Amino acid sequence: MSTPFQTAVKSTVHHTHRRDAIDRLIESDERLTLSVIVQLDGLRGEFRRQALEGLADCRATAELEALADEPTLESALRRRARDLA
Repeated sequence: MSTPFQTAVKSTVHHTHRRDAIDRLIESDERLTLSVIVQLDGLRGEFRRQALEGLADCRATAELEALADEPTLESALRRRARDLA
């Protein structure tokens, strides 16, 4: 995974830097990495939602459809993924 990924998921990093790191992943079209962030159970919801919205910005339909069908993902995130796909 990338350095922006590590920044995004590390709990000791300030939330502004974490959001910026997710933005960098979106700009780099890091679809797999964004999908992993959405699925990280211990990560705050705001970061998971940002990554999910970023997948839509990347036009990552396949990843969004996979997330919409992922049974381990919270229902709200699955619904949003379905809406964005």
